[in-house]
Formats: sequence, structure tokens, C-alpha cells
Amino acid sequence: MDGLIAGSHNRNELHVLQGHEEVQTRQPVSSKVCRVCGDEIGVKENGEPFVACHECGFPVCRPCYEYERSEGTQCCPQCNTRYKRHKGCPRVEGDEEDGDMDDFEEEFQVKDNPNIVNGLENNSQHRQWQANGTNMSSFARSVTDMDGEKEVYATTGNAEWKERVEKWKARQEKGMLQSSKDDGGGDDREDDDDAILMAEARQPLWRKVPIPSSKINPYRIVIVLRLVVLAFFLRFRVMTPANDAYPLWLISVICEIWFALSWILDQFPKWFPVNRETYLDRLTARFEREGEPNKLCPVDVFVSTVDPLKEPPIITANTVLSILSVDYPTSKVSCYVSDDGASMLLFDTLSETAEFARLWVPFCKKHVIEPRAPEFYFSQKIDYLKDKVNPSFVKERRAMKREYEEFKVRINALVAKAQKKPEEGWVMQDGTPWPGNNTRDHPGMIQVYLGSAGALDVEGKELPRLVYVSREKRPGYTHHKKAGAMNALVRVSAVLTNAPFFLNLDCDHYINNSKAIREAMCFLMDPQIGKKLCYVQFPQRFDGIDRHDRYANRNIVFFDINMKGLDGIQGPVYVGTGCVFNRQALYGYDPPSSQKRLKMTCDCWPSWCFSCCCGRRNKKSKSKQDVAVGAFSGLTNKKKKMMMKNYYSKKAPSPVFDLEDIEEGLEGYDELEKSSLMSQKNFEKRFGQSPVFIASTLVEDDGGLPEGTNTGSLIKEAIHVISCGYEEKTEWGKEIGWIYGSVTEDILTGFKMHCRGWKSVYCMPHRPAFKGSAPINLSDRLHQVLRWALGSVEIFMSRHCPLWYGYGGKLKWLERLAYTNTIVYPFTSIPLLAYCTIPAVCLLTGKFIIPTLTNLASIWFMALFLSIIATGILELRWSGVSIQDWWRNEQFWVIGGVSAHLFAVFQGLLKVLGGVDTSFTVTSKSADDAEFGDLYLFKWTTLLIPPTTLIILNMVGVVAGVSDAINNGYGSWGPLFGKLFFAMWVIVHLYPFLKGLMGRQNRTPTIVVLWSVLLASIFSLVWVRIDPFLPKQQGPILRQCGVEC
Repeated sequence: MDGLIAGSHNRNELHVLQGHEEVQTRQPVSSKVCRVCGDEIGVKENGEPFVACHECGFPVCRPCYEYERSEGTQCCPQCNTRYKRHKGCPRVEGDEEDGDMDDFEEEFQVKDNPNIVNGLENNSQHRQWQANGTNMSSFARSVTDMDGEKEVYATTGNAEWKERVEKWKARQEKGMLQSSKDDGGGDDREDDDDAILMAEARQPLWRKVPIPSSKINPYRIVIVLRLVVLAFFLRFRVMTPANDAYPLWLISVICEIWFALSWILDQFPKWFPVNRETYLDRLTARFEREGEPNKLCPVDVFVSTVDPLKEPPIITANTVLSILSVDYPTSKVSCYVSDDGASMLLFDTLSETAEFARLWVPFCKKHVIEPRAPEFYFSQKIDYLKDKVNPSFVKERRAMKREYEEFKVRINALVAKAQKKPEEGWVMQDGTPWPGNNTRDHPGMIQVYLGSAGALDVEGKELPRLVYVSREKRPGYTHHKKAGAMNALVRVSAVLTNAPFFLNLDCDHYINNSKAIREAMCFLMDPQIGKKLCYVQFPQRFDGIDRHDRYANRNIVFFDINMKGLDGIQGPVYVGTGCVFNRQALYGYDPPSSQKRLKMTCDCWPSWCFSCCCGRRNKKSKSKQDVAVGAFSGLTNKKKKMMMKNYYSKKAPSPVFDLEDIEEGLEGYDELEKSSLMSQKNFEKRFGQSPVFIASTLVEDDGGLPEGTNTGSLIKEAIHVISCGYEEKTEWGKEIGWIYGSVTEDILTGFKMHCRGWKSVYCMPHRPAFKGSAPINLSDRLHQVLRWALGSVEIFMSRHCPLWYGYGGKLKWLERLAYTNTIVYPFTSIPLLAYCTIPAVCLLTGKFIIPTLTNLASIWFMALFLSIIATGILELRWSGVSIQDWWRNEQFWVIGGVSAHLFAVFQGLLKVLGGVDTSFTVTSKSADDAEFGDLYLFKWTTLLIPPTTLIILNMVGVVAGVSDAINNGYGSWGPLFGKLFFAMWVIVHLYPFLKGLMGRQNRTPTIVVLWSVLLASIFSLVWVRIDPFLPKQQGPILRQCGVEC
């Protein structure tokens, strides 16, 4: 498309400002292929499908079957059962053991075994491997255990594998086939080549790497011991109150019990940590064979942005350039950029980016550079000539760097121009007024920059599609911020390209590893678990953070410990970016159910016993909720395909489909089958009134547009699905797409999918897949944490709270504990603030929360401290996290807990209960430092007051306690050590906060010092004046009598 399309469905308006372009179609491909070499399975002489194994029906073609019998282990790669000889196949050693059967039709009773048909129609049901079997098939040797089910992987081969099979067939025809035991020395090398090729062909696309037992078992033992010690410690604390400081003791015990519960919620989801490895070469060998069409699935990439003045356009441009140059088939990548601010600055930036991409994309692919974001590629301090052998690389690199610098100057000029908006509004280059001059009242806009037949790079090759999208906004409508923008992208991409998977990125997260999408495809295109995965989550990595990571911006502990633990349960949580989604999962469908094997029953009991004992239980197990959900998500593959076949067979020239045609797909089913399919009204109520979009939701497997679609008119339908009223009276934001109701829509969206039974996978390639920017100064970091904590509080007070939501679903208990921890952790700020205040109070009053320790109590204290230290050391041992990252995380847990989390709790309560939406203003000062300048940039915010007050209180308490010990002699030093240790624990944890306040040149704003000193002084003076713990003096009142003695 050469121009911008703007319009409003509600107003029946559609304006083509400059031009038009047709959208390419993508056809779904499906066929029954051999699970070993990828060829068609074929049929036998009588026309029936060829079935190699009569036990499990694992799909294997005849050449691979004969090759396995003659030169392999003669066993099925799935059930490990020895292959029986088929009619017309040559005999091999061992056939005599089967009774020396002749070639009769009655030799194999295929029709009597229903498992054979099921093996060809639906391969989701597999037999388990024989653990004690001695003969393992040469097609598959690795077994991956996922949630207790044995997953067997048999990979398709490559061109070399097919060539070897063809050579073997030629030798068989010439009568040269011999057993491997009778081969001469001249054939040894050829047999070795066969073994190597077969070993490569039988490997899966990925494997689960469990943590070594020598590392994980001691970790689990210490966790159990710590739980026992914690129980005895809490028992001691409850049973031995401090009578002279009863209020302090009561508060401390309540805080400690809360901390124990919080530790349990955080610790036990890390019980089953796992690592995963992918094999990209096998993905290429399976889906990208030379001389054949590329079979990798298409992928849509979503980039979201709001205000280009706050989110620099050059950063967004680098993200888009890294997407366009990704190592993936060009025709299978589409990039959609959501501009939720309707900014002409971003529109012009993407125009410049599309032009520069014609130079940048071929340069990246020719020289295989990493990363493929030019800003970060040219700024990295490494030897860029390493491993480069092309003599023209240096010259072309210098020329490309010059082109990029000119590109940056053009972007800077656009930014400078956008600083001051004209009174008459922005005007496009052709004189047309910019439709988004009013950011709160504008039509929907779509512009396709790349992807058309004429948009080629400098080498004449096709470029990926680049689409600008700005959804319609009108007064009086709720737009749901980022979640609403992402749902609009889901619908637009479904209408224009409908890729089965899509990648979600923030505008400041560029692709650091050009093979990141291939890493995700190793899981999502896996024939065994791919259809059960809702998303593949990558860890977040950041640029521009100081070496010491003062405020734990990298969040290493969460991404390298907690997420690995969740990956061993039901999958990691969705963190908002760097995630590849399965489109069907986001549409609210349930995952395909695995057919369980029939339970063995005996004939010694009459049938009426089973009907009485088991029948009632089975009937009760089906709740009304399950029936309601099954009415929508119970669409089986067979019914869907029949429905789509009837729906698309008309091939109407108009792109606007009639929803009644979907109803015609129900003809031929009985009443019971019709009840499991959605009616026309249910489709509209769930997905909205767009027949094109509804049709796209029924496309399975490889996605793509329905056959017979008139692509030239899809833009009008795309404008329709981004209209502001499209989601009204639908389930968007409730059950479909990104879920509304919280500023942390990512946690809520992933939680809903896990409740339906979907699984997710955590992928950590050696080279980080994505990198972004993080706020490194103290104030911005606290406000980021405040927003996350506020979202958790909103979820806690909604109907989606993990404490009471989804118990009828398929969410695992440890996964529920993890989600509970993600929404409960802000409330820990209240006991944490009280606990950090207690040491100062104890030092100022001379009281303590713990009475005199006995020998047994000292043992429990020591055991608790040792178990805490041992847990941390063993956790670092199996995760590979450095002790510095772990300690920074502990420090910022206290800093964020007594500041951002505390404000989030009260702000969330005011917002949910009182409807008061509060906000915190931030004013900044300039920084003088070039590198990490933002680290020393100070911005005043009310979040700084509580931790500053705590530091001053504890420092004053330490001074007062030491002074009192000096005045009272040696006897008071013993009780003082416990109080000092307690206070120093608080000060050490808040030290990065204090360092951030002082800055490099001790530039602390006066207002912070005044408020903190004032509050601390008032609190200390009032406490000393009241002093409720001093016993009241009793006895006679002495007065001066007035007599001189």
C-alpha cells in the first residue's frame, strides 16, 4: 500500500489518502507424512493406508519400515514393539521367531485393532516406552518427560537421509541387502555414515535438561529442614512473650508469621526447576529442505507504543529494523506497529525506517551480524572483524554506518519538528490534514509500508510486511490502554495475514538474537507438545545498566531462578514482552485434550457393580461449568475441518462472508454433535460482528487467509475490527485476548490461559533473544515497581484473584501458589515497614522483642540463620546466579517493600474501594555524566520519604543505644548486640537507597532531609515523652516540708 487508510466503521467512512495495495494470501498446508523422513506414508496394494506397527499405529512409510527391519533394531520407534513382516516384504533374521508366517491376507488383523486407525487419524495418543526393553528403535532414542507423560520425538530427515534411503532401496533391488553382521570391511565406512545420519534424524527439536540430582536434592532437603526449623522457631516465639515489651513482641510475631507464609509461596514453586535446549539445525532439516517449499509457520510481530516524545522514535525504529532483518523466511514475517497516540511523528519515523530497511536488511543477512539493531550494533565495544572473511565487509560496514548516521539525523529532525504543534494541526506531505490531530477523537488508521510487490530491497529481494496501525478513539468509550491496543493488533493481523503465532515486543525491546523466532518454533511446531503450548516466554535482558546494578534492574533472580522453577510445573508467567503466542490460545479455546488409555478391568465382577460404583462418580464429575465450556471449546479437529470445508467451498469473490454459511457446516451432524458447535449468535457474541475475523479464528495448523478470499477489500474489514465500539457486548478483554481490569494485564492474561489447561515454556538461548532498556535512576525504578505492585493489588481485589478463581479448571497447585505470590507480595510491605521500625524503637527504649535466650532457643535461632544461608547458597549453585545479583535483589526487596509496594497497597485500596485514582508527579534535574548519567539523576517523589525516615530512625537508634551502653557500663553491652544486629540489618539493606539519595556529589534535595528529619525527630521525642514501657513509680509522694534542718 502506497498510502494511509483512515476510517470509522460506526460512521461508515473510509478514506484512501494516497493509494492502495493488495494483501498477500497464505494457504494452510496439511498432509499425512512419515514421522521419520517426512515423505507421504502411501497405501498398500489393496488401497488401504500402510501401517508399519500394528500395536500403536505410529506413522512410518514403507521404505523407512523396511530400512529399519533390515539395518536397524527392527523395532517401532514409539512403542518399542518388534516390527512384524508385511506381505511382500523380504524376510530378515528373527522372523522365524514369529512363527514363520506366510503371506496371507489373514496374517494381520488390521480392522480388529482400533488403535491402528487412531494412530493414523490422531497421533495424540501414544503408548509409553518399555522401561526395561532391550531393543530401542534407531529412529528415536530420547524420551522427554513433561508432567508425567512420556513424549516421544521422532524427527523428519533431510535430503541426505532421503538419499541414503534411496541408495538402500537400489541395493535391495539388486539383491545386495545383507545383515550388518555379515558385512565386509569395505562396507564399514558406509554403515558408519548411515548410523550418523540416522542418529541425526531421530533427535527431537528440543530437550529438557533437568538439574543434576547432586545440586537439586540437597537444595530440596534444606528447604524441608528450613520449614521444620521455622515451625519450631515460630512456636518458640509465640510461647515466650516479652512481658516488658508486649506490644512490640506481638507486632514482631505477626510480622514473622506473615514472612513465613510469604516465603512458602515464593519457595515451593521453585521445587522442580528445569533447563531446556533447542536444536535449530534439526528445525531447518525438518521444515526447510532444499528444493521444497518452506514449511515454517508464519509469525506476526506486534510492537506497541504510546507517546513517541517519551519513547524515543529512534529506539522504536531500531526495534522495527531488528524485526525486519530477523533470520526467518521473509514471506512469513509481518511486523505490526501500534501507535496508541496517533502521532504523526511515529508515522513519519516508520516511513523513514521502511526506506532505510531496504539497505539494512540485505547488509545484515549478507554478513550475518548480531545484533541487527543498528544503534546497538555500531555502539558495541567488541572486535567487529572477528570471524569475518568477506573482503568487502569493512567497506560496506563503513558505508552502512554512514547511512545510519544520516538516518538518525533525519529522525532527529522529525523529533525537533514535533516539539511544537502548529495551531492548525499537523499536515501530511501531500497537504492532507493528519487524521490523528486530536489524539482522543480520531478514526482508525492503517498504512502498509513494506510487503507489496514493489517494496524490494536494494538487491531486488522481498522485504517483510510492515504495517502501521492506530485504532479508532472517540469520547465516551473505554479504550483499556495497552491491553486494548494489543487486542486491536490481534484482530488486524488476523484479517490481513492470520499467522498462527505472533511475537509481542515493547517498543524498546529489540531482537538481540536473529534466530529468536526459530528458538520458539522448536517448541511451538513440535508435533507432540506444540498444540498444548499457549506461549513461549523469553527472559528479559537489558542494556545500559551500571556494572553493579545498584537497584536490581536486571531482575536476575526472578528470570533465572523463579521462572526456571515455574517451567518445571505448568510454565512461566507472561511478563508482558518477549513472548511468542499461540493465536488459538489467546482466542479462549481450550488446549487439545490427550486421550487417556482405557483402564484395565476384570471379568470377575458383574457389570452392574461398575455401573453403581463408577457410573455415578463419572456423572458427578461433569459440572455445569464444564458443559458450558465444552460447548465452545469442544470443537474437535474433525468437526472444525468439516465446518471449514463447507464454509470455504463457496469461494465467494466478496471478502465479507455470511455468518449463516458457518451454520451450514452443521448439516450432516446429529443433535448431540450440533450441541458442541457454536451458533451464529455465539460467534458474534464472542468475537464481534466481523465475519472475516470469525472465519480466521477457525483456520488451524499453519494459519493463513481462507481460500478464495478477495484480499483487495480486506483493508475495509481491518478498519472495522479496530473501531472503538467493536468490543462492545463481546468477550474481548474478559475471556479473549489480553484481559482487562489491571495495569499488569500480562499476569492476568497468562493466568487465564493456564487456568484453561494450557502450558507454557521458558526458552533461554545462549545469546539473549531480546534486549531492552530499563530505568536506572532511583525514582524511575521505584515508579516502575509501583505500577507493577498496583496491578497486583487490582488483581487481588478482582474476581480473577488466584485465591478463589479457576478451581474448576486445570491450574496446578504449585502454579496457583506462584500466581498467588505475584498478587499478594505488595501486602508484605505493611509488616516489613513495621519490622524495620522495631529495631529503632528497641534501641531508643531499651526494650527488646525477645526475652532472655535459653540454650534450646539459641539452637533454633542458629538453625534458622544457617538454613537461610544454606538455602541461598544452594539456590545460587543450581541456578548459576552470582552472589552479587542475589544480594542486590535482597536489598531492593526491602527498598521497594517500604516505599513503592506500600504506596501501591493504599493507592489500590483507594482506587478499587473508593474510586479515587491518585498519581505521583515526578520532576527531574539534569545530569552531568555521559555514561550512566541517569544513575545519578535525581527526581523528587513522595516514594522516597518512608525509606529515608527508616534510615534516619535506625541511625538515631544506634547512636542512642551505644550512648546508653557507655553510660550504664559493661553489663548493658550484652543485650545491646542483638538490637544493634537488628538495626544494622535494616541499614545495610537500605544502603543502595541511601547511596542513590546522596548521588555522586552528595546532592540531596533539602525537602527530603527536612521531611525525614522532622518525622524522625517528632516520632523519637513523642516516644521518649510517653515511654509506655517504663513502670510507673509507686510509693509515698515526697514533698518539701519547708523546715530548715
